[in-house]
Formats: sequence, structure tokens, C-alpha cells
Amino acid sequence: QVQLVESGGGLVQAGGSLRLSCVASGSIFIVNDIGWYRQAPGKQRELVAIISGGGITNYSDAVKGRFTISRDNAKNTGYLQMNSLKPEDTAVYYCNAGVLTSRYISERSYWGRGTQVTVSS
Repeated sequence: QVQLVESGGGLVQAGGSLRLSCVASGSIFIVNDIGWYRQAPGKQRELVAIISGGGITNYSDAVKGRFTISRDNAKNTGYLQMNSLKPEDTAVYYCNAGVLTSRYISERSYWGRGTQVTVSS
């Protein structure tokens, strides 16, 4: 079994910064892609940023230039550094990871429970 736990959310003023963390634990062989998604009230969940196991990154246009995704493979941890935050960044942020629990078992996708980010104007 694999668990993803996010942390680092909170309330911040517009223009401020937050750093989210996502720790994967449990029966892990390899963590492949790590993605950060967000869901605002009344809206669909959307991809914010994703990083491959080899460190290749992609960002949504809404956050490009303001957010930075990174990872520490030794700690099975992903990060999302969020700078120049705007009220429209307010959402629950979720971590998603593709995990192999064994070299013999196909990759599965896991989700964390989310962390609230609120940006006041």
C-alpha cells in the first residue's frame, strides 16, 4: 500500500509564497511522474505542474513563471514552490504520483487527500 501526504498549504496574501510538499510512503519500488493538481470550488480539477522521474517538468500556462516543481528521489518527495500568488490560485492542491511497488507489478496512480491554499487580495 502507498500513501501520499501533502503539507504546506495555508492562508497567504496576494504576492506571497508557499511551498507544498508531497511525501510518498509505503511499499515503494520506484516513483515515476509526480504531479500537482488543484480544484477550486465549483471547478474541475486541473493539472498545475508535473515532473518526470528524470526531472523533466511541465506547467500549466496559468502558473508558468511563478511556480516551480521539484523532487527529491531519495526521500520520495515532491515539492511545489509557489511564488507571486494570486487570489485565483485559491484551491485545494492535490499530489498525484505514478508508483511501482515492485519490478513485477504495473505502475499505479495514487492521490493524496489535498491541502488547502487560500490567497487573499
